Amino acid sequence: MNQRILVVEDDKTIAMGIEYSLQQEGFDVDVRYDMATAMETIRSIDYSLVLLDISLPDGTGFDLCRAIRSKGDTPIIFLTARDDEVNVVMGLDMGADDYVTKPFRVRELISRIKSVLRRSQPQDPRRPAIYVLGDVSIYPDQARVTKRGEDVMLTAMEYKLLLTLASHMGQVLTRSQILEQLWDLGGEFVNDNTLTVYIKRLRDKIEDHPQHPKLIHTVRGLGYKAEAGEPHAPLA
Repeated sequence: MNQRILVVEDDKTIAMGIEYSLQQEGFDVDVRYDMATAMETIRSIDYSLVLLDISLPDGTGFDLCRAIRSKGDTPIIFLTARDDEVNVVMGLDMGADDYVTKPFRVRELISRIKSVLRRSQPQDPRRPAIYVLGDVSIYPDQARVTKRGEDVMLTAMEYKLLLTLASHMGQVLTRSQILEQLWDLGGEFVNDNTLTVYIKRLRDKIEDHPQHPKLIHTVRGLGYKAEAGEPHAPLA
């Protein structure tokens, strides 16, 4: 079953654009243009996620947020033209999961939505306590990486990139799939060019010979793949 998203936005041009883009990504989408009809909808339908405009003709997105939160923990993303701290803090304190300031790029919005949906899923109890790539060990519960027992200092984005690849060991991830994983609340938006830079930085820190990588492989025309590799042979 496709995930179902409710879009509450009084600007019909924006709403139609969001609806089309989400449908292209395989989501089922309902659109409401005011608080009254949106309130009726959320009482009868369970959504995977709700996009809320703050300014509505007959109320505010904050009122809808309270109503949704009284019903359950459906993920909420605010859409707002008000790029000021008071509204952002108010929305997050009220229980919203994220916010997007207009005007926004569609790709960023889609990435935010997918990120929030991922975070709302229960943790997989089968997730290993450690991932191993050659001499590199990744400890997800501690957000820690070591190489031959020594800590490897990674930036937050480098760590997230490594964890994304390691958690799909042996699987080719397209650049688009990786970019979607790297977008998160409070983080910078990573585009296709900067992904190449992060891959290089990561290789410089974990590969013995970054120019001839053994752990993170480039699959030409497709993307990247992490391989378990062989641990470094101990010195005699």
